[in-house]
Amino acid sequence: MCATIRPAGTMFNSYNWGGYLLWALPDRPVFVDGRTDLYGDAFLRRWLDAATGGDGWRDLFAEYDIGFTVIETGSGLATLLAAEPGWRLAYSDDLASIYVEGIMIKDRDALSLTGLLADFRLLITLFLAFRLLSLLAYQPMFAAGFERGVTAGGDFFYYFQLGSFAREGLLPFRDWWSEFPPLPAFLNSVIAVGFGGNGYPGFAIIFGVIMTLFDLGNLVRMRQIGSKLHGANTGMALAWIYALSLAPAVFIWWNFEPMVAFFLLSALWALLNRRDGRSAVWALVGALTKFTPAIILGAVWRYRSPKKAFRYSLITLGGFALVYLLLFAQNSVMTIPSLTAQFNKASYQTVWALLDGNYTTGNFGAANERLDPANAYRVNGNPAVIPGVVRLGAAALIGAFIFWRTKRFDDRGLVAFTTLTLLIFFLQAQGWSPQWLAQIVPLLLLCFPTRNGVTLIVLLSGLVFIEYPFLFIRTGDTGGVITGSLMTPFVGLVIGRTLLLVMVCVALYRRLRVAMPDEQ
Repeated sequence: MCATIRPAGTMFNSYNWGGYLLWALPDRPVFVDGRTDLYGDAFLRRWLDAATGGDGWRDLFAEYDIGFTVIETGSGLATLLAAEPGWRLAYSDDLASIYVEGIMIKDRDALSLTGLLADFRLLITLFLAFRLLSLLAYQPMFAAGFERGVTAGGDFFYYFQLGSFAREGLLPFRDWWSEFPPLPAFLNSVIAVGFGGNGYPGFAIIFGVIMTLFDLGNLVRMRQIGSKLHGANTGMALAWIYALSLAPAVFIWWNFEPMVAFFLLSALWALLNRRDGRSAVWALVGALTKFTPAIILGAVWRYRSPKKAFRYSLITLGGFALVYLLLFAQNSVMTIPSLTAQFNKASYQTVWALLDGNYTTGNFGAANERLDPANAYRVNGNPAVIPGVVRLGAAALIGAFIFWRTKRFDDRGLVAFTTLTLLIFFLQAQGWSPQWLAQIVPLLLLCFPTRNGVTLIVLLSGLVFIEYPFLFIRTGDTGGVITGSLMTPFVGLVIGRTLLLVMVCVALYRRLRVAMPDEQ
């Protein structure tokens, strides 16, 4: 393969393959081989540091003008190069990966399908172009009293209304309560103050571009984590599949869920690389955006020693508590409902909602209702037949059962455990939000990087988008309540989605019950 693509520069190779490469590529000097007496201990230590992804690899590559690598698939260096700008994957199989610096195509005027699909920079270009050109083609605006453009059907206008409070001197958690943690509320306020003077379109464009950048981060994380778990080829394939998935492309123009997904994936990526402190900080920032990234704590306590798990929890939970203490000190009257509002909502779009007779979405109401903390405790719907504490207790028991029966402790097990924890949390919740797909889709692709996994994502996305917006957009004359001929498909979609997620949970549990050979 090296002879075919003719890369320039010095070769950096695996120690184990040095002898073979001397024979296979006689015109290419090897970087290292089994003749250790020729190299010396200091040189070999530098080679080992680079090969395992140590901090000194860039200095070594610059010193020796490394232009391409022939290294083990899944090695530390391979994982780094998979995400390194200026390097691309030229070839990979289960054993070896070849990375080259820059564009190293044999015939530069003839692009091959393999070369195109392996070019991560090209994927980033297409990824951003599709999303930003969609914005140009379908600009957010209001016409005849209705929202138009890519943001129609989402929450951006609601965010704009909340952020506009800041233009009147009203700040979140001081003058009004928020159903979410502080970061989204303050982000709304900053964008509204800085760009809201041009009205809603200016706010929506800036907010959407920021979410697009977070989703670009998700694309990078997909490739990084996918490469680490399944090899560079699969990691690149997962990045393409993620880029072509509908749900992430929609939600960057609907809500701030891409930001939540990025913090969760970043915490997971750092944890997989044994950078627990950094992972804890990512989890903390995620929890200050939405509570769900904190579910990674379950995996930390299962896959780390008690001492390390305690330190991780101290950073995440301690930082979270500190932020809220400051908010409490500012105004506890608005901070308490901000912390508890989600747990006071009536059920919606779940099997629990079907039992309760609630057939609406989970919206809290108009933005101006946030000025009165009493509105956070008003239940808009029928009370729960099965109390939330019972659901949460049952989920905790199921989680404890899985916790103690888990046998798989490699990186794939850690990702599967995190995904399963998240799904159990979503299944016990009184409501379901379509934007949760932004967190679910990348995790399911990482757990099931197969044709069946992609089919699962397509099926789940179809069920979710038929429910909302396809059905709910037809409830304008009933005030957003599912009635009449819409009831049967709505019930079927809710039950179908729930059963599908339950089956995924069972599949993940079965994987966690199988120990890897080196773990037995």
